[in-house]
Amino acid sequence: MIERYTRKEMGAIWQDQFKYETWLKIEILAVEARALRGEVPEEDLKVIKEKAAFEVERVNEIELTTNHDVIAFLTNVAEHVGAPSRHIHYGMTSSDILDTALSYQMKTAGELLLRSMKELLGELRIKALEYKNTVCIGRTHGIHAELTTFGLKFALWYEEMKRNITRMENAVESVSVGQISGAVGTFDYLDPWVEEYVCKQMGLKPDPITTQVIQRDRHAEFMSAIAITGATLEKIATEIRHLQRTEVLEAEEYFSKGQKGSSAMPHKRNPIISERICGMARLLRSNLIASIENIALWHERDISHSSVERVAVPDSCITLDYILDKSVKLIRNLLVYPENMTKNVNLTRGLVYSQKVLLALTKKGISREEAYSIVQSAAMPVWRDTDKNMLSQLKADGLATKYLSDTELEAIFNPSETLKNVDEIYKRTVSA
Repeated sequence: MIERYTRKEMGAIWQDQFKYETWLKIEILAVEARALRGEVPEEDLKVIKEKAAFEVERVNEIELTTNHDVIAFLTNVAEHVGAPSRHIHYGMTSSDILDTALSYQMKTAGELLLRSMKELLGELRIKALEYKNTVCIGRTHGIHAELTTFGLKFALWYEEMKRNITRMENAVESVSVGQISGAVGTFDYLDPWVEEYVCKQMGLKPDPITTQVIQRDRHAEFMSAIAITGATLEKIATEIRHLQRTEVLEAEEYFSKGQKGSSAMPHKRNPIISERICGMARLLRSNLIASIENIALWHERDISHSSVERVAVPDSCITLDYILDKSVKLIRNLLVYPENMTKNVNLTRGLVYSQKVLLALTKKGISREEAYSIVQSAAMPVWRDTDKNMLSQLKADGLATKYLSDTELEAIFNPSETLKNVDEIYKRTVSA
């Protein structure tokens, strides 16, 4: 049924209409399988196929009395079918349709999520190639470290999204199983072939062994793939939030005409989409914890997992779908300021080349400790005095020039030499 729903309609997969449609399909397929085995008269199967129907409002009305959604659903269907409804749900337990339908919903939702994840992957690749050689400062602990390129940020996220896609594909595969195995999974009243038939028609595989329920490690794997993907989106959004800080301003979210940043301060341009992504990623992680808690159930099954899943699974799918859509637009429309990147590279006036000077000195035969002392003695005055720069200081104090000529020192402060292996990194990732 995935063709019926676009990414914008992820929520429809988790509405009662879709759920009951799936339940009805499973029930009819089980009757059809038994008819093929000669266990149900063909005329009864025909009536069931022609008349089986439900109304969401009527199911809800009946459930007020039964306090059991599956029984309410079956009662409503029986009102349409009449006497042949005795063949519906034969030998099955509620979880046979609940869990098989949930697997189908998760599979369908997962395929939509994968579509969005691949769209984001494409946007990251475009930016990685566009800014491959755009030099910017790399930071560790939030402090200027050494040079990198803006494109390498996107290449890093691109590679991580590839892993997220693999995880999601594996999780969808893991959860795409069904069961029609009876009250404790022993096929007491149904031949296992009925399960095989139903699952095949639903695009699922029979779970090799179940109790009354499909085991929840599968669901936890699916929720883990969602949560980890959300964490990647949070990582991207967090970096953009840092880059948009006034003191940095190397990139920022697109700010549309007429958009307002603050009710009090008309000048504000806030990273609201990035902040929203970061906040909603927290929901995905909390839902994962609940899903892991669902793995352990009493004996062959209790109901403690059910209420959790009715909230956590739909919410996580819808939330990730939403922030994936926002992330695609965030990356596609990102405003980038290379001139500010250059300004920030020069902010520390050459200090970022300190390691290159250190290593060049060790190549001249002196110890690393002595080389470190020489470079640090030049670096500290540059930190303190904004009129000084590292290259001039190294030349002025005369310690480094005992071993390195002015030409050699000047070559060290050439950014193209620092980034000579960027092409090799790209061969491993974006260009692979």
